[in-house]
Amino acid sequence: MAVFSSLTPVFVAVLCVIIGFLFKNSQRRQTRSKQERSDQTARPWVDEDLQDDTEIKEEEDDWLDTTEEENLPHIPYTPAQYSLMNLRRSVRFISPEPVPKEVIDNVIRTAGTAPSGAHTEPWTFVVVSDADVKHKIREIIEEEEEINYKQRMGDKWVHDLKKLRTNWVKEYLDVAPYLILVFKQTYGVLPSGKKKTHYYNEISVTISCGILLAALQNVGLVTVTTTPLNCGPQLRSLLQRPANEKLLMLLPVGYPASDAEVPDLKRKDLNDIMVTV
Repeated sequence: MAVFSSLTPVFVAVLCVIIGFLFKNSQRRQTRSKQERSDQTARPWVDEDLQDDTEIKEEEDDWLDTTEEENLPHIPYTPAQYSLMNLRRSVRFISPEPVPKEVIDNVIRTAGTAPSGAHTEPWTFVVVSDADVKHKIREIIEEEEEINYKQRMGDKWVHDLKKLRTNWVKEYLDVAPYLILVFKQTYGVLPSGKKKTHYYNEISVTISCGILLAALQNVGLVTVTTTPLNCGPQLRSLLQRPANEKLLMLLPVGYPASDAEVPDLKRKDLNDIMVTV
């Protein structure tokens, strides 16, 4: 009994040390858990439908630190007037008549005014006027498009296109004075070699394509939107574009041919496309 009594203070001291260690360890786990939850809610920008290799990876040191752009100055906004676009049509019969290069420069400059995620401007517009390069582009596209029409697209898709009288032959790719190939930049690369995140790059570039179509209509030029399936890698290689650029759209651009025809399509009524709440 005397031995037990003499050991009691030591036992109590050891027990207190163990309890203290367990309590501190529990506090550390709770702190880490709170920090992890905070980190998860700090970057809610990732859209599950749009995930690609641009998601921020904080452990990598080759991405740009954007804190230097936090104090970007703001200027007054001046609203503008817009013209009616109801006469715009997709035209596949394009005249070889030359178009002044400054006109093309201006429509590209206009497309570059589009909004973009964090103002990253993730677009590259490749303007092709060289006849040999245009023909190589046509060869690449027609080879893949024939496979698309005969194998990949399916009977229903091909049937739905019959009324538009389209097929894999793209003569306008040779005839049009210019081809504009629109590439989305999945991320930016700065002169220092660091990468810059391009948020929602596909949506941003798609908006710029819409503005480009409006600008072409405004200057009296025509085009047809082309999204060549399975041609992106070959066209990127032909045009020597970097790996971070992906082809989104191709536009043959010029004046309409004198005998140009378009399908007699009707657009949906306003009440069919707008809901007022």
